[in-house]
Amino acid sequence: MPGLRYAAARLGSGSDVLGLDDAMSRDHDWGCRLTLLVDDPDAVPGIDRLLERDLPARYGGHPVRFPVTWDAADTHNVEVATVADFCRSRLGVDPTRPPAVADWLCLTGQAVLEVTAGPVFEDTTATLAPARATLRHYPPDIERYVLAAWWRRVSQWMPVVGRTARRGDETGSRLLGARVAEDLCRLAFALSRAWIPYAKWRGTAFARLDVAPSLEGPLAAAVSAARWEDREAALAQAAELLGALQRERGLPTPDSVVTPFWDRPFRTIDEAVWAGLLADVRDPEVAALPPGVGSVEQWADGVDVLTSGDRRAALRAAYRAWISPAAAPGRSRPGPQDATGRDR
Repeated sequence: MPGLRYAAARLGSGSDVLGLDDAMSRDHDWGCRLTLLVDDPDAVPGIDRLLERDLPARYGGHPVRFPVTWDAADTHNVEVATVADFCRSRLGVDPTRPPAVADWLCLTGQAVLEVTAGPVFEDTTATLAPARATLRHYPPDIERYVLAAWWRRVSQWMPVVGRTARRGDETGSRLLGARVAEDLCRLAFALSRAWIPYAKWRGTAFARLDVAPSLEGPLAAAVSAARWEDREAALAQAAELLGALQRERGLPTPDSVVTPFWDRPFRTIDEAVWAGLLADVRDPEVAALPPGVGSVEQWADGVDVLTSGDRRAALRAAYRAWISPAAAPGRSRPGPQDATGRDR
């Protein structure tokens, strides 16, 4: 097929796509794998037959034909597809066309990285490079909406770290402290415009962020400190560092992002942090979304949902319902609420 326009890459699943594989990664699904993408869907069956017929059993000492966890057949593991179909299988949407607001919010960081993080060795297609460029980061208004949701989540749980400890629930306080620390870690990715990999590699990828050296200490203290006061202080320090990063990005941010929680001896995030981000949104569909919901990763954490592009795509119906005319700009927004959903 000398005139074929194609892309040869290592994309999709596997720690090697993220550059994070090690010796343990090779105990399953290991061998010569490749992603071969084309623009013409009619070319796919012929390419697959050609590879099945002519590829050797081994190359460079590594197996070419081997079973994998999703296919027990002893066959080659060159994935052949169109760019659009491959991206849709990972993302649940086709980024070769402009994604809608609901499409963006149903993406996960891991799914995007499976399309954008791996090396591309050759590309003469018309669609792969533009699709990867489209997925580089959120459009500005969607980014503001997602950032606001992370801040709001932190504001809802941060004051409960001390509240539970003061009631004698030390285990609950530690668990909540770790939860807030994780949300601040994920907020660091969002402010760094870096997609978040799935949990196994989250800490490793976090260490590569520019903000990580200053943030690692407070986050570590937040999950290990013996006293709740020290856990809360560490969370507050991490939040202020992220507030400074947000100001550096030119996004609306008050001088201090941490504020007292009513007249209680606890701290939380100033509502002005997330409210200021939402006030900057101009896209009417994004403005119609309920504050605090954010992307699908911010309100769903089931592995069997988040790892399935089709299941995530089905959740677009929820976003479309929230964007419906009944929820258009100008509707009344809910007031500040605590983690129970009741007015504070």
